Amino acid sequence: MTQPTASQPHASPSAHLQFHGGLVGSLLPLLLFLAGVAWLGISGAPDERGLWPLLILSLGIGALLAKDRTRYSQALVDGMARPLVAVMVLAWMLAGILSTLLGKSGVLDALVQVAQAAGVSGGGFVMASFVVGALLSTATGTSLGTLLLTVPLLFPAAGSLGADPVFLLGALLGGATFGDNISPISDTTIASAGTQGADLGTVVRSRLRYALPAAGVALVIYGLFGGASSAVGTTALATEAGGDSRALLMLLAPALVLFLLLRKQALAISLLAGVFAAATLGLALGRFKPTDLLSIDAENFIARGLIADGIEKSVGVVILTLLLMALAGALEDSGLIERLLATAKRRVAGTRQAEGWIFAAISGAVMITTQSGVAILTVGRFTRDLGDRFGIAPARRANILDVTSCTYPFLLPYFIPTILAAGLSASGAERGVERVSALNAGLFNFHSWGLLVMIVMAVATGWGRNAEGVAVDPEASQR
Repeated sequence: MTQPTASQPHASPSAHLQFHGGLVGSLLPLLLFLAGVAWLGISGAPDERGLWPLLILSLGIGALLAKDRTRYSQALVDGMARPLVAVMVLAWMLAGILSTLLGKSGVLDALVQVAQAAGVSGGGFVMASFVVGALLSTATGTSLGTLLLTVPLLFPAAGSLGADPVFLLGALLGGATFGDNISPISDTTIASAGTQGADLGTVVRSRLRYALPAAGVALVIYGLFGGASSAVGTTALATEAGGDSRALLMLLAPALVLFLLLRKQALAISLLAGVFAAATLGLALGRFKPTDLLSIDAENFIARGLIADGIEKSVGVVILTLLLMALAGALEDSGLIERLLATAKRRVAGTRQAEGWIFAAISGAVMITTQSGVAILTVGRFTRDLGDRFGIAPARRANILDVTSCTYPFLLPYFIPTILAAGLSASGAERGVERVSALNAGLFNFHSWGLLVMIVMAVATGWGRNAEGVAVDPEASQR
C-alpha cells in the first residue's frame, strides 16, 4: 500500500506552514485546546458545546502566530474538507435519527425487561456491553459504526440496570476499540499489514497476544467496579420494567445495519436502510404515528418531528468535529511529522531503539492527524525502511503501528471516537442518566489502556519480537 500524497503535500520543510515561535508556536493552539478540554472535563462539563469556544480561541491564536495567514486559512479549510469528515457528518445525522426512532418505539424498556429477567445488571451488564461491542466491531471492522449502534441502544439502560454510566460508556468505547485493532477488515489492520508487506492472517493472529490480555483485564475491572454508585449520577435501579415485548421487533432495524455492514456496504448506506426500516417497523407496529415523524407547527412557522429531532442530536458533535479537523489541518501542514521522522533516522542505533522510534513516530502522527489510518500511511514507509535495516519482522512492525494507533484515539478527549461516544451519551438524558464527558469516556476505556501498556512493554523488553518474526539483519543483534 503506497503512502498517499495528501499526507505529504510539500517537498521540503521550508515549504511547510511557518509559525512565529517555531515548533512551540505551531503546537501552542493545540496545547491550549487540550488544557481547556482537561479543565472542562475536571469541572464536570461534558457538553461538547463548551469546547466550541476553546477551538475558536485556538484557531484564532494559530492565525496570530501563522506567518502566512492565507495559507493558514487554506489549511483550516483543507482539514475540514477531508472526505472522512463528510462521511461521518452524514453518518452521525442518520444515526441520530435511528436512535431517536428506536427510543420512541419503546425498545429500550423491552431490553431492560429482558435483561432484568435474565439477572443481568450492574457490572454484569457493563461486561456484557463490552463483549457486544467487541463482537460487533470485529465483525464489521468499524469502531465508529459500532459506537453509533451500541451507545444509543445500551447506554440509556444504565440507570434501570444499576450500571455506572462512566464505566458503561468506557466499556462500549473499549469494545469498539477491540475490533478496530484485530478485525481483518478494519482499515487500520489492512493499512498496517499493507504498508509493511506483512501477511494479513499472520498479523491478526500475532496481534491477539496484545488484544486478549488487555480485554481480559478490562472485563475483570468492569465486572468488579461497573455497578452504579453514588459517586456517579444515575437513576435508581428499577424494580420492574414496563417494556412491551413487541417492541423488540424494532431491533430488526439495527440488525439490518449490521447485516449490510457485514456485506461491506458503506456506513451511510447501511444507516439509511436502518432509518427507513425503523420508520416502517414503528409505523406498522403502532409504536408511533406518521405525524410523529414529521408535523408542521404553522403557528411558529417550524417543522417538527422525530426525524428533525434526530438530526438536531448530531449538531453538537458535527460542529465540534469540523472545528477540530480545522485545527488538525493546520498542525499537519506545519511539518511536525516530517521533523519527527528525520530526527528518528539520525538517532536510531539498534533494534530496540528502532522499535522505540517506530512507536514514537506513529504516536506523533496519530496526535497530529487525529486519524489512525492516515497516521499509519504517513509513517508506513519510514517504519518499513527502519524495520528492514534492523531486521524487524513485517508482522512485528505492523503490530506496533496498529496497536499504538488504536490507543490514543480511544483515550484522549480530542479524537473523534471519544467525542462521538460522549456526544451519543446524551441519549440517556430522558431516562435520567447523566452525560459522560469525552475525557471520562477515555479514562474508563480500560481495554485501550491495556493495549497501551502491552505495546510499551513489548517495545521496552522485546517481548514477542521473535514470535512475530526472527531478525535477519546483523544489526538486529544490537539490543
